Amino acid sequence: MRIVFMGTPDFAVNSLESLINAGHEIVGVFTQPDKPQGRKMVLTAPPVKQFALENGLKVYQPTSVRNEEAFDLLKSLEPELIAVVAYGKIIPENILNLPKFGCVNVHASLLPRHRGASPIQTAILCGDKVTGVTTQKMDIGVDTGDILLADKTDILPTDNFETLHDKLAVQGAKLLVETVSGLENGTIIPQKQSEDGVTHASIITKEMGRIDFNKTADEIDCLIRAFTPWPSAYLFIAGKRVKVKKAVVGAKTNSQVGTVIETKNGLTVACGGATSIVFEELQPEGKGVMTAKAFLNGYSIETGEKL
Repeated sequence: MRIVFMGTPDFAVNSLESLINAGHEIVGVFTQPDKPQGRKMVLTAPPVKQFALENGLKVYQPTSVRNEEAFDLLKSLEPELIAVVAYGKIIPENILNLPKFGCVNVHASLLPRHRGASPIQTAILCGDKVTGVTTQKMDIGVDTGDILLADKTDILPTDNFETLHDKLAVQGAKLLVETVSGLENGTIIPQKQSEDGVTHASIITKEMGRIDFNKTADEIDCLIRAFTPWPSAYLFIAGKRVKVKKAVVGAKTNSQVGTVIETKNGLTVACGGATSIVFEELQPEGKGVMTAKAFLNGYSIETGEKL
């Protein structure tokens, strides 16, 4: 099948690679413009662009696809289907209706749960035990299109954003190939999304990572895992921001919320609901990740102190 692929980050690379390996003709790859990254703000190509160029594919990086120029370009490529995987731009209706098989999106949740920009982080934040990927035929709404296929996966207690992201990227790529084949063979019947169970996954900001010890240890653990490696959960110690990279739920406690319970085997802090959390890996401002023991060697934190 003649396919235009639209995607930008690492998550989308697996899907593009799988379409190539399945023998489809990728007639063009649309990705976001190069952006400055790192402390030195070096202009860097998106992962999808890098992979596409390595595989001899034609790459397009329009600042917008909501104009006649973008539509005419896509029309000239004569795609039978447009595959959209974490592209990061809104696709207008004229493009949605352009290909024979429409625009197919890979979304990293079991729709209609967690529609929106951050389904992986939000699933962990909500304490979900199961998530998955959904392929949908895109419409003008945000992740409201008819469901084509869906596949579940468990969220393990040890999963963070990075590990779950990588699992769902592989799972989504496989499901996309199955979806394209099913559309081509006429074996997939699109199903309208239910309006029951709709939730939304907002854009993640750094400020959302601040730890609130009034929440339970389970909720704080979910926050830490959802925001690892980015943007990181954090707290302030001695007036400085300290990121928490790894933690485990501790024992029940009657200590006052936010007080330090123990410092010998990690930094243990009392949380809401008579629970506690043990911080195992921390990252102070301007320094690398270190164990809680190494961190405590440099900070004078006493049992009973309130954070």
